[in-house]
Amino acid sequence: MYKWILPSLSEVLADSQSTMGSCSSTKAQQQWRLCVAATQQLLLDTLTLDGDVTQGLVLAAPAPVFDDPKLTQKLQSIAFTAEPFNHLALMPFQMSDQEVAIAAEATIFNKSILPLLKTDPLAKEQFCLIFTKKFRLVLVLAEENGQKTFLFSFDSEVVQQAWRALSARVMLSNPDLFAELEETVQNYYPTAPDYRTVMQFSQLLLAELPEQEGTRDWGLGTREAIEGSLEQEQKAEMNSCYSASPNPDVEMLQAFAHEVRTPLTTIRTITRLLLKQRDLPANVIKRLKVIDRECTEQIDRMELLFRAAELETSATDKATSHQLTAMSLEQVLQASIPRWQEAASRRNLKLDVVLPQDLPTVVSNPTMLDRVLTGLIENFTRNLPAGSHIQVQVIPAGDQLKLQLLPLVGDNDAAFVSNCTPPIRKALGQLLMFQPETGTISLNLNATKHLFQAIGGKLIVRERPRYGEVLTVFLPLEGSEKQGNSKFKIQHSKV
Repeated sequence: MYKWILPSLSEVLADSQSTMGSCSSTKAQQQWRLCVAATQQLLLDTLTLDGDVTQGLVLAAPAPVFDDPKLTQKLQSIAFTAEPFNHLALMPFQMSDQEVAIAAEATIFNKSILPLLKTDPLAKEQFCLIFTKKFRLVLVLAEENGQKTFLFSFDSEVVQQAWRALSARVMLSNPDLFAELEETVQNYYPTAPDYRTVMQFSQLLLAELPEQEGTRDWGLGTREAIEGSLEQEQKAEMNSCYSASPNPDVEMLQAFAHEVRTPLTTIRTITRLLLKQRDLPANVIKRLKVIDRECTEQIDRMELLFRAAELETSATDKATSHQLTAMSLEQVLQASIPRWQEAASRRNLKLDVVLPQDLPTVVSNPTMLDRVLTGLIENFTRNLPAGSHIQVQVIPAGDQLKLQLLPLVGDNDAAFVSNCTPPIRKALGQLLMFQPETGTISLNLNATKHLFQAIGGKLIVRERPRYGEVLTVFLPLEGSEKQGNSKFKIQHSKV
């Protein structure tokens, strides 16, 4: 018997026994995150990313789960939420009545956000339904009596039942959209999931899964991990999923990062949808782009905080906790350098990047490398006085690639030397530090070093009295190749 007039998705999947097995709430949350990451990579691998044709439908709650720009352009995305959307909350500035009307109209007609009743049990679940020509998949993170459970299924019939549970709600809130979505769902109706797709997903999931953790909490390890209570897990040996006693500071940081990131993702998604509207006034477009940029920067900061906290609660080797792969550093830098220089310009700083003519292939995690480097440069620039000149050098160094970040100081640059005093930093718990002069909260040095270790790199900080810090990041090259080039090119920022 269902607990409400319509079944929740967790009830649909529980009836089909699509569960990951008994585990703690913390691990259920982590299972959700790992499966979302594996699913995003599966979509990137299976969709045709060129052209403008929409290739799938994603229904999610309480916010979109995929943030890769390639996917957002190829997938129709709809979010379900019990929180009423106030378009004025997105606009922290004065707008004319005409601009407010345009923003409100765009929000109403983009059909990308659908309401849920607060009394609906579905409003308390995180879920994601995916419909493509290659596969259909449902992921659900539910909570009952304070205990979270993660469930997922590739079974087309189970996904169809999940859609029926959702479509009934859509029919009540938006009958016109229901007919459109029903037709779309039927267009993505494979008879059965291809075993090769499911196998590919399993491989991606195992690649995301930390080494020792996977043998205990995913139904593959000892009896204690499956049947033991939380108290028994805390008393288990050091390599169990609760080898380190839970730290309240770390748990609070994880919860804080998640709670901040979720509404920001929703705001950014709505902002980008508004930007697609035609005939918006130029000043509205400018303001929406500012919102998009600020949301993206804060989402990435929250992601770093969450990842750092995840490392501290993991029993795995911190140097191998993320999927590492051979990757083109040049592609990462081409996307990142303009953002770094724009952020430096907003602080009245000049940032130059010196690159080899040919960048070698490195081994790291492409997604996390960009975020960790951006976070490092952001913290570095905040410690420098306005008018400073910063240089990022990328130099092959044997079987590693060295990326060095340092302030440039001339012989007569007495003003910089006098202003470049070490900032006051106060510890906030196990992972954070606070700078009273700027009100900035950021990861401390140890947490930042752990993040670099997790993506295959190494961070070294060298103090130069009166001249500021020099940060050096080492990344391993693919194989044992030693590549170097004496020719360099320099990219200058515009201030």
